[in-house]
Amino acid sequence: MQRPFTAAVSTIAAALLLGGCGGGADADEARDTERPSTPAGVTAQAGSATSVHVMWERSTDDKAVTGYEVLHEGRKVAAVPAGRTMVDVERLKPSTAYRFTVRARDAAGNLSAPSAAVPVTTPASAPDDTTPPTRPPGLRGTVEGSRAVTLTWRRATDAAGVTAYDVYQAGSRVHSVPGDATTARLANLRPGTVYTFTVRARDAADNSSPDSPPVDLTTTPAPGSGPSTAPTGLTATARKGAVALTWTPPATGAPVKEHQLFLNGAFATTIVWGAQPPPGEVTYTFTVTDAPGTRHTVKLRAKLPDGTWGDFSAQRTVVMP
Repeated sequence: MQRPFTAAVSTIAAALLLGGCGGGADADEARDTERPSTPAGVTAQAGSATSVHVMWERSTDDKAVTGYEVLHEGRKVAAVPAGRTMVDVERLKPSTAYRFTVRARDAAGNLSAPSAAVPVTTPASAPDDTTPPTRPPGLRGTVEGSRAVTLTWRRATDAAGVTAYDVYQAGSRVHSVPGDATTARLANLRPGTVYTFTVRARDAADNSSPDSPPVDLTTTPAPGSGPSTAPTGLTATARKGAVALTWTPPATGAPVKEHQLFLNGAFATTIVWGAQPPPGEVTYTFTVTDAPGTRHTVKLRAKLPDGTWGDFSAQRTVVMP
């Protein structure tokens, strides 16, 4: 019996999407009969013998796009909210050809025309393969103006062959390319922002390599904006029961007396120097009680002389010993 499709998407996000299409629409939404534009740039990449990664470009609508649906031969197999333009379709059959389309939905329930179908074939299974590929070496990046970057790396190795490379930004996967590719272009970024990218290799058994060494890239500021106010040179070292940080505060024309520390994307604490802060590089150590092998991400931002918070630093990942 053929196994059902499932998609690696948040059940909360799916509930929000379905809630946006219910009977609670206001009068304006009820009168909205214009369909969103058809999603363009749809790609489908087999990530393993049983999963395919589908990506597309954002649609537009006279009101607002509220979500996207991914279909296989006309049957919906995944739904994601408007903020996402990718999804993994899982529990597929090895060595099987599939064709996926994507359509957009608005708050009134109008559906766009489906995109052009994109074909993809899953590779043969490797059920006894438990060895992940090697870490992709040599990650480099080039900034292309204020909203795009291009990453390049060298090939990883695997006993059964690499089927895909996954690009992560600050710990979240943002792009995937086939296993024979060693470059990826990322667009729709924010001007004047620090991004931290890593790459992982994946094989047909869905084993993922360790992260590549990170690369930090800062997009070009928008015209008329000032220089970056992000702390620079952030390093994070995990020790037993603690994480030690070093960084250089931004040049603001006045001493920077406060920083906010974000742990795993959430605010954790404010670091305050009671007296005059030290010049140049500074250090801070905080306690961590999690078990060995636990991963944490850290980033910082400084309080500027005008009382506002500056740009975020690059993000660092540590694994507790």
